[in-house]
Amino acid sequence: MTDQAEHDARALRQGRAWRARQTAKRAVHALTAKLWSSFWLIVIVAVIMASLVTLGDLSVGLALASFLGFVAAVLLLPLQETDQEEAAAFAPSPVVNRSRSPMSAVVDALPDPGILLSPTGQVVFFNAPAKRLFASLREGNHISSLIRAPEFLDAVSEAPRTGRAVSVVYAERVPVGRRMEATVAPLARSGESDGDILVLLRDFTEGDRINQMRTDFIANASHEMRTPLASLRGFIETLQSTAKEDEAARERFLPIMAEQAARMTRLIDALLSLSRLEMNAHVPPSDLVDLNDVLGHVRDTLEPLAADSQTTLEVERFAKPAIVRGDRDELLQVLQNLVQNALKYGRPGGTVRIEAKHIPSLNQQARGRFAISVIDDGPGIPAEHLPRLTERFYRVDVDSSREKGGTGLGLAIVKHILNRHRGELAIASNPGQGSTFTVMLNETQPAGDKAALSTARKR
Repeated sequence: MTDQAEHDARALRQGRAWRARQTAKRAVHALTAKLWSSFWLIVIVAVIMASLVTLGDLSVGLALASFLGFVAAVLLLPLQETDQEEAAAFAPSPVVNRSRSPMSAVVDALPDPGILLSPTGQVVFFNAPAKRLFASLREGNHISSLIRAPEFLDAVSEAPRTGRAVSVVYAERVPVGRRMEATVAPLARSGESDGDILVLLRDFTEGDRINQMRTDFIANASHEMRTPLASLRGFIETLQSTAKEDEAARERFLPIMAEQAARMTRLIDALLSLSRLEMNAHVPPSDLVDLNDVLGHVRDTLEPLAADSQTTLEVERFAKPAIVRGDRDELLQVLQNLVQNALKYGRPGGTVRIEAKHIPSLNQQARGRFAISVIDDGPGIPAEHLPRLTERFYRVDVDSSREKGGTGLGLAIVKHILNRHRGELAIASNPGQGSTFTVMLNETQPAGDKAALSTARKR
């Protein structure tokens, strides 16, 4: 016991001596740093004092006392950088990073948004998905500043008492409409109130939207098919019964039946085309296509249709070969859909123009874009309809669209094709001033590239 006490005393004395030496070293270091930081100022004062002694009547003793007083003042002044270094050297070790705690590491590894709360509801930790979900998420803030749903806040306040995980579903309307499921799990046993609370979030908004789209699509498709099928069934039953021998009735009913069958055929073709485009949406096209060739084909194909509707079709071509990477048949379908819409819904006896422009890039190293605009002089489209025109089965005038053979899927097909081609569709219209549908595609080769042009034509 005596040896141990002597050993402890010796260790204590050595520790005190080491701390004294370290204190002395720091003091010397601080004084040296202060002198060095004011080195040139001290030199200037020394030169001035020496000049006054040599040229003036100042005594050596007074000059030396003044100089030493100045040096002492320098040593007594605080040095900011030295003080900061000392503060940093003697500052207590920082608290261990929150991400190193086991529960924080688990939350950080979760693919879904996860938030760790204190027993009183303050945010202790959150992972990256939670930060993406709530941009204003901050540590130390109460969770009620983010989620104000009463059922969720009740679950958080009751979690420490019950000691059981609870799942609640709540809806938000601001800043955007969302439906969320929150699982609130206390990380302590029942009756213990000092454990953290884990909140796991799942966003049902996108799934709900897809389910709603699927439901609407099935309902719309069924409605579109029901009308022509009902007409066909009625005419067939009539021809099989009361008008079985009526020649005039057959002559009147058969064209209508053929028209309804053609309407169903168009609808089925559009649905199949849309389904095929959705399956290939992630696969960008690889062929080279000259848009001038597409414009020429559209003009040759649709001029008879324009003549039947007494509409003038004007087609402008690019001044040089306009090469893009795309699928020729799909690009033809885009322009044919847009021109057919312009012929159907434009002014009777009016004009439909196709304008072609090359938009150079502001960056000299980047390629430009090709813009093809289909312009009509029809009645135009009200502004509230423009954002929804590319939705499936959306029509501005349902009766007029059906009467003219529209399926409500043409612009949806256009949008899907352009998405696959990494292009864009811009729509501009004012009531009474016509409409402009502009297709923009990225340039693949410089406009004068002969090799690319010959390759595109061969394909």
